[in-house]
Amino acid sequence: QVQLVESGGGLVQAGGSLRLSCAGSGRIFSSLVLGWFRQAPGKEREFVATITWSRGITYYRDSVKGRFTLSIDNAKNTAYLQMNSLKPEDTAVYYCAGTYSTRTTRPEAYTYWGQGTQVTVSS
Repeated sequence: QVQLVESGGGLVQAGGSLRLSCAGSGRIFSSLVLGWFRQAPGKEREFVATITWSRGITYYRDSVKGRFTLSIDNAKNTAYLQMNSLKPEDTAVYYCAGTYSTRTTRPEAYTYWGQGTQVTVSS
């Protein structure tokens, strides 16, 4: 089992920055793929970014490329999503999730989920 806990959400003005954290615990193996997803009210959960736990290979959705950066501190078993130049359309609950399947953008492929953290960007 893998446990994931997000933190770092909050309220920020457009153009501002936030850093989300995803602390992992339990049986974490090097093949874990960590994904970030978000869900806005009335919308489906959507992929934001993924990172491979051991090698730190990242992949982003087009709308966040150049603004969001995903990284991992293996010593702390923690992943970070640095979000810059935030826009109102980034407002959502952000979730981190883990899978031992191949790297994927599909939320249904992820087994382990955190509780989510709210990000609100005001215009």
